[in-house]
Amino acid sequence: MNTNRLRQLFSRALRASLATPLVLAGCGTGSTNLTEYSNIECSPQGEPAIDDLSIQPAQDSVALRAITSYFDPPGDPPAPTYETRATTGEACATATDVPACQTALENARSSDGFHGACIQVCSDYFLATTRGDEVKTWSTLESLQQLIGTVDTAQDAVLLTFAAGYRLSCDTLERGAVKRNKDGSFNVVGTKGFACGEGSDLTQHVVRVSANGKVDEIEDHVLEKGSGSCAVGRRPVGLQGAVADGCEDALGHYFAQTAHLEAASIHAFLRLREELALHGAEAGLQDAALASAVDEVMHTEMTGRLARRFGATPPPPSVAAVPTRPLDAVALDNAVEGCVRETYGALVAHHQALHARDAEVREAMVRIAEDETRHAGLSWDIDRWVRSRLSAPEQEALREARKRAVALLRAEVAVPLDAALVTEAGLPTPEVALALLDTLEQELWA
Repeated sequence: MNTNRLRQLFSRALRASLATPLVLAGCGTGSTNLTEYSNIECSPQGEPAIDDLSIQPAQDSVALRAITSYFDPPGDPPAPTYETRATTGEACATATDVPACQTALENARSSDGFHGACIQVCSDYFLATTRGDEVKTWSTLESLQQLIGTVDTAQDAVLLTFAAGYRLSCDTLERGAVKRNKDGSFNVVGTKGFACGEGSDLTQHVVRVSANGKVDEIEDHVLEKGSGSCAVGRRPVGLQGAVADGCEDALGHYFAQTAHLEAASIHAFLRLREELALHGAEAGLQDAALASAVDEVMHTEMTGRLARRFGATPPPPSVAAVPTRPLDAVALDNAVEGCVRETYGALVAHHQALHARDAEVREAMVRIAEDETRHAGLSWDIDRWVRSRLSAPEQEALREARKRAVALLRAEVAVPLDAALVTEAGLPTPEVALALLDTLEQELWA
């Protein structure tokens, strides 16, 4: 199929989807009553703000630092990296030896931290403080409770909740909120989990932070339930189930799974080229399959970088050895993985390139969308080539397989998404995704 024709079709589908309202509400057990709650105050980097902590005795400066640790790479693991995410005060302001204090602060490290949630690559956090000539680190919930003492401000309560492992949104009340209670304690709303994969869910938790810093969970509500598939694209025959990446951040988990599938697509296209050659396909189709495999190498690198940025490591694909297949089996696989899943995946990539709020995600998806459109065009070119070589019953089997694949895809995209996947990654809401599928079904899959 001419790639320009697909681009035009995708453009019409995206224009039609603009009439669909943006609905971020998930499908779960509801939310706590958010009356009297306020948004979480955050640093420019998106972590809890620290400029109103009620630390006694007062410190010259406080810094929130992230530790990026590598737990299970091959060979010797690299040293952790450290990044300052928020600061307040003037470092070493009352020190008698300012240069020594500044050097000690610059070199302040911790081997552990709070709020860590990932298995292979994850960001933990700690505070680094200066007071006089003293530079100290605070890397556990218990040490923060000691540092803060009596909880007097919303930021005190929020930081302790963050240290206890809850994820806090800066701009969505049902995923990040705080209120002061009449007895002086605070209620803080946060989340754990992610809605991606069978049996997974994004859960809202309400905790009570008492004056002494104790964090007690008092409510929980499932905001969204996950589905069995979070990404679409061409998957190779023999692809084994992936080990969970272990990261609770929705964006990290999503891009880890995306990178996993992009890496699997390398195998899929190399296998496709081999089978096209076996069955006598023209050289142009074989070369296009090989070029697509090369594209997927770049996509794997790009989405892998995004996954690691959001605190996750993509699980490597495991593809079982499978004998080369007869032509009708190759055709069936292409109809499902190429003409349906990869075609829809290319359209979604264009949607992300247009709508992702995160600039790095948007930039990556511009490149990926263009490549995936060519890959989808190759799928339809293979479909046209192979149909002339199949019997009438085999062609009917292709049509039925495509119908089943579309029905399955409809069920998959109807599951609500974490709000960050819609806003930051630009994924279509279920309503928009179904509208996109409607256009493809009317103009391409009919």
